[in-house]
Amino acid sequence: MKRYSMRRTAALLFILSMAVTVPVVADDAWNQDILGVAIDGYDPVAYFTRGQALHGSEAYTHTWNDAEWRFINAEHRDLFAANPKKYAPRHGGF
Repeated sequence: MKRYSMRRTAALLFILSMAVTVPVVADDAWNQDILGVAIDGYDPVAYFTRGQALHGSEAYTHTWNDAEWRFINAEHRDLFAANPKKYAPRHGGF
């Protein structure tokens, strides 16, 4: 009887631990600074178009999933706005 109880408790603890970790890896959680700027202000499109990390400008921003995204130019901003899931980093940019 005691062995059954230990297995049941272990299974419940496992299920609860998985339920607690799900919000941490949700797709809509972004690496943001205190002002809500995503991925430290880097242009996510530049990784694809120029193959490098470039800081975006406050002049070219787009708000998506409660975060401000910055870009080096209007073209990158518009590409991101048209398909943000294509350019947004996986796992929230952490």
